[in-house]
Amino acid sequence: MKKLLILSGIVLSSLLISCTNERSIEIGNPVDQIELTSDIMTPEVLWSFGRVSGVEISPDNSQFLFGVSFYNIEENRGNREIFIMPTNGGEAVNITNTVSGEYSAKWRPDGKKIGFLSTESGDLQLWEMNPDGSGRMQISDIEGGINGFKYSPDQTKVVYIKDVKLDKTANELHPDLPKAEVRIETDLMYRHWDEWHDYAYSHIFIADYDGSSLSNSIDIMEGERFDSPMNPFGGMEQINWSPDSKEIAYTCKKMAGKAYTLSTNSAIYIYNLESNKTKNITEGLMGYDVSAVFSPNGKMIAWESMERDGYESDQNRLFIMDIKTGERKDYTANFDQDVHGLSWTEDNKSIYFTSDYHARFQIYNLNIETGEIKQTTDGIHNYRSAHPYGDKLIGTKQSMTKPTEVFAINPETGEETQLSFINKKLHDQLTYGKVEKRWIKTTDNKDMLVWVIYPPNFDPNKKYPALLYCQGGPHGSVSQFYSFRWNFQMMAANDYIIVAPNRRGLPSFGKEWNDQISGDYGGQNMKDYFSAIDAVSKEPFVDENNLGAIGASYGGYSVFWIAGHHEGRFDAFISHCGIFNFDAMYLSTEEMFFVNWDMGGPYWDKSNKNTYDNSPHRFVDKWDTPIMVIHGEKDFRIPYTQGMSAFNAAQLRGIPSKYLHFPYENHWVLSPQNGILWQREFYSWLDQWLKDEE
Repeated sequence: MKKLLILSGIVLSSLLISCTNERSIEIGNPVDQIELTSDIMTPEVLWSFGRVSGVEISPDNSQFLFGVSFYNIEENRGNREIFIMPTNGGEAVNITNTVSGEYSAKWRPDGKKIGFLSTESGDLQLWEMNPDGSGRMQISDIEGGINGFKYSPDQTKVVYIKDVKLDKTANELHPDLPKAEVRIETDLMYRHWDEWHDYAYSHIFIADYDGSSLSNSIDIMEGERFDSPMNPFGGMEQINWSPDSKEIAYTCKKMAGKAYTLSTNSAIYIYNLESNKTKNITEGLMGYDVSAVFSPNGKMIAWESMERDGYESDQNRLFIMDIKTGERKDYTANFDQDVHGLSWTEDNKSIYFTSDYHARFQIYNLNIETGEIKQTTDGIHNYRSAHPYGDKLIGTKQSMTKPTEVFAINPETGEETQLSFINKKLHDQLTYGKVEKRWIKTTDNKDMLVWVIYPPNFDPNKKYPALLYCQGGPHGSVSQFYSFRWNFQMMAANDYIIVAPNRRGLPSFGKEWNDQISGDYGGQNMKDYFSAIDAVSKEPFVDENNLGAIGASYGGYSVFWIAGHHEGRFDAFISHCGIFNFDAMYLSTEEMFFVNWDMGGPYWDKSNKNTYDNSPHRFVDKWDTPIMVIHGEKDFRIPYTQGMSAFNAAQLRGIPSKYLHFPYENHWVLSPQNGILWQREFYSWLDQWLKDEE
């Protein structure tokens, strides 16, 4: 199945030629230049798709811009370009074509310029250009660079974020020892996700803006040892202007050290530019409160809110506060789903958002006056964002068979029209496998949605090896996502049947289904896995003697656990960044609220005995199946010693095993060449153990 990727007239590695001047060659859309010699997906093809995101509609609603990240395999890096096109459809034009990359593009409020971030001058700074890409000009010159920005609605100011160093390094504490290499810690949260704390904090600054430069910057969090946006995944969606440009709403968890690692109680703060005062508008709400957005008339503010402190995967609710009275209301009290990405309509009467129901993300609309929530879209897909303008709607959509593109949606009928076609030429050259939805009975007689993905050119008269896909999270539905690593079509293209169950603990099937897994690792959700693979393996086209189980994060833990309990079902395993030893995990992870909630607390608390007794390392004596273990050294959520321990155990038991250790990757594999190597080793391992010699 290993096919070569051929480019017509130009090889992929030359599409992003390095040069010293501002512009590179006019590449337009590099995906359009790719010609394949096979219709079967390969790792090289997967990394050739453009990755679409960041839709921004112009102030006059006539155009929208979006970013596309393209990857250069030979140079082992990505580059982001900015495209622009009419909202009613037409040609998408690349207005940048540079090697420096353009990020976080936004329309200036008057629509005459587009602001963006670029490292062209060295540090990441704010630049502007005309809507056709001409007239590039550097606007900010902030020492150390900035990490995000937004214009004020009246265009007189810019809010930006930058790192502010407030703590001393060991060398600064001991200046006579400049070559000493050590960290000195007296509290927790000294490292997070994939970075050691760098003694600096992300702060919000407000600067005057005259159309050509920034001046008079003010740090509205001066001296605070807190971050806004919140680490590790927060962005400028957590910082928003009021319509009158007099206030800023921002998200922050104003805790440090041990308190920070034990809690998810973030809050929404309002900073007033005239009084220089800050107030917490979510006092008394105990879970995550994030991403507040003002209504266009400035009378209301909406945000996403979780109820329970310490539970990072609680139901994501939609709260709205009347700014004049301070009255807060949960508009999703009778809506047993999560909400994501709130966007007000211009008439202040409703909010669009995305929500996951039965493993598909759709666009929904909340009517503020009646409180009614209506589903706008329908189909086998995931909508990742919703952008209302006037009485119209644009969204970004993906599925298991198609990477993200931009679509127009009729708000009344849900009818969709594709607008962007960044990946069309490449997509049209590939043959995809059928994606089938099945409902399978679990051991406790519940209905579980399972996706079954078939190989391209499926032959029902053949027998195919099958892979049980174990989802991570542990709370994250097996929806219609298009992954650039755990890509179901890539797996199917290697002649496997994929079985992807939405087992217990995954959202979009109600709060009870989602919550059940907490404190029950190794329990009902593992039975759900067995129910799924047992049902599908009975099909005549499945080779029940060649079954594999694969997964990452909680899915990696699932593989380790299944390895000691599968009773001969499986013939090969792959675990990526999985939990192997619960006792060690508890004291080596960084966000303690996660292990406290999901494991019930520390292993020395005997009331948690059931959880810790289900740790995979306790069942290594029953391992009997070849296993490949993968881990990134910069993964601080599940430290790499977990994977190393599992591999060592397999080796000592005499189990055929392989260990992939990525020194500079974290919980994911993000660089192109590492990603391709990952794919090659992944399928090489599965083919070795699951495909009979011909």
